Amino acid sequence: MTSSIRHTTFLPLIPLLILATACTVSYQFNGASIDYTRTRTLTVRSFTNQATLVYPQLAPMFNETLRDLYSRQTRLTQVNDNGDLTVEGEITDYAIAPMSVGSDGISTETRLTVTVNVRFTNKANPEKDFERKFSAYQNFSNTQTLNQVQEELCQTIVNEITETIFNQTVADW
Repeated sequence: MTSSIRHTTFLPLIPLLILATACTVSYQFNGASIDYTRTRTLTVRSFTNQATLVYPQLAPMFNETLRDLYSRQTRLTQVNDNGDLTVEGEITDYAIAPMSVGSDGISTETRLTVTVNVRFTNKANPEKDFERKFSAYQNFSNTQTLNQVQEELCQTIVNEITETIFNQTVADW
């Protein structure tokens, strides 16, 4: 009798085991949700710096960081023209503004803000096309000059903006 009890106890588990081994779940830990059967190429056009105040290293830094992000986190082949996805635009603003004022009336903190206008085209899903501005900022203490902190602040800002662009274009976040 104990033998038949064991068989009847485990018998309902067999379909569950078969179902569990038959199903596959695919996770992408890079954040991209791209249908590679329809989307294989990417064009990232060089962003020009059209801001009134120009930091010469900003545009090359931005372009390289954006291209590297897509290279690292997708399997898209980057092409010069006519990609299935196209990302293009311009740096429209590079601004510094005082943020905090001390009791002596002198600014103690300054904010560096970068704004980028992006046009995104998706040939496979034209309803996902957009033109949008992305902006990020970093504050720094007035104990340092902008020249002392500019490269580090710009890299942090560029990283934030490019990650946001990536998420808006291919991650569906």
